[in-house]
Amino acid sequence: MSLSDGDGFVGEFFEEIEPAVFGFGAGITLLFVTVFALDPGAAADTVYGLQDFMLNYFNWAFLIVMLGFVLFLGYLIVGPWGNLRLGDESPEYSYFSYFAMMYSAGLAAGIVFWGPAEALIHYGSVPPLYGAADQSTAAMPIAIQYSLFHWAITQWSCFTVMGLGIGYYVYNYGAPLRVSAVLAPFIGADNVNGFWGQFIDILAVFATLGGVATSLGFIGSQFITGLQYEWGVQLGDVGTIAIITGMTVIFTASLLLGVDRGIRRLSNFNMALFALMMVGTLVIGPTWFILELGTQATGGLMGDFFNMALFTDTANGGEWSNAWTVFYWAWPLAWSPFAGLFIARISRGRSVREVAFTGIGATSLATIPWFIILGGTGVWLQHNGIVNALGPINNPNLGEAVSGYIIYGALPFGQVFLIGFLILVTTFFITSADSSTLAVSMMTTGGKEDPSSLNRIFWAALQGIVASILMVIGGADALQAAAITTGGPFAIVAAVAVVGLTKTFSDEFGSVLLQEETTLIGSGDSVDKTGASRRAADDD
Repeated sequence: MSLSDGDGFVGEFFEEIEPAVFGFGAGITLLFVTVFALDPGAAADTVYGLQDFMLNYFNWAFLIVMLGFVLFLGYLIVGPWGNLRLGDESPEYSYFSYFAMMYSAGLAAGIVFWGPAEALIHYGSVPPLYGAADQSTAAMPIAIQYSLFHWAITQWSCFTVMGLGIGYYVYNYGAPLRVSAVLAPFIGADNVNGFWGQFIDILAVFATLGGVATSLGFIGSQFITGLQYEWGVQLGDVGTIAIITGMTVIFTASLLLGVDRGIRRLSNFNMALFALMMVGTLVIGPTWFILELGTQATGGLMGDFFNMALFTDTANGGEWSNAWTVFYWAWPLAWSPFAGLFIARISRGRSVREVAFTGIGATSLATIPWFIILGGTGVWLQHNGIVNALGPINNPNLGEAVSGYIIYGALPFGQVFLIGFLILVTTFFITSADSSTLAVSMMTTGGKEDPSSLNRIFWAALQGIVASILMVIGGADALQAAAITTGGPFAIVAAVAVVGLTKTFSDEFGSVLLQEETTLIGSGDSVDKTGASRRAADDD
């Protein structure tokens, strides 16, 4: 590359950035790391205090808002508004690739990680909504049922709402490809670059950086735990930084390849390996027990869904629900800006129904079998005394990260499956990281669909640096808490998106119906009052 090429490369980077969003987004993140490094105790106390305040006083709001998103998306799937489209172009990707990218960019790394762990924890200590004895036969379906509730349908609802709220106004009204596009129905697509729009985008950048940086440390800790538990290898700070650096390099390479050559191909690989791991574990595990337990747990989920969705555990001061359900809802809400922006990026040409179903329907159809198979295998091994997984899980030096090693270590061909498990959680994280970094790049360039390579490298490197520093000084949990605290404001933003979409869909569907009636009457034909939109998608 010549000097002039280099100047152009750097010049493009400075020319495309949105100064306020770029500067404040990066600045707030670096300020947090600096303050924590100077006084970790005081910084942690402040962050945890904010998180506890939010969870203790607004837990009811998180439960109601997330349930509302599920009901709204359910209506879009079965109702007439689902026929409206995001733009007039044909979809850019096949449905499988579209689904794979949406799944990989969202919660997939967490799903793989918690698949063997959460059911075991609920089996060892039954949620207070139920009266079954801990570690009893009756506790087994409840344990699976609650893990299904926490990871299917509801968590994905806020991603999907944000994706629709951004994508519809980008492709139908010309709003910039930014989180603040959800404000378009209230202030106009040309005015989202004002104070409130920039405030939302800045907060979204911090939430995304915090979420991905802590997840990078989270996945790194799983490798470190595995090396320690399975092979007795102890890694110091240098080893920890090396693992995080390696993952950063990998997801940066995927990011630079772009959506089609990088994220799409890796997402397709993820889903193929995910399916292979599920089927393989079902075959080598207690197959008939898993199928029976899974059927019972799925029935319990369907029958008790609303009870679980609105359970605040008031008898215990909300302690259990805050630590589990409310915490689980706050986390995806904090991630909803980047996940929603990425969903919007890949949803051009899709119908509203298709986006809504993929977001909470297709993803759940993939998630539920994973938790039934992995969770069912784990509780069966624990209940029958084949393994003692609860001891290591409750060991603060090991924790939930050890569960996969224990389960696969007790099964035939366990080492082969364990390698597949580690590859899967890593590649799922990489697709989450590269899609989120792409989203940050888009937000900090005023909505540019394909930001420059230097912009992508900058944000990827920053996330790796933040994760490395906080893993070494012990502040990853505090950054996670800070990022999750932003779930509160984004619960409001996502609710605003629902209100705006409701208003827009109502107006558009009514105007399309009126136009059709007028056209049909004018042509002498009978009036079709089914409300089928001429811009609607054919049922796929």
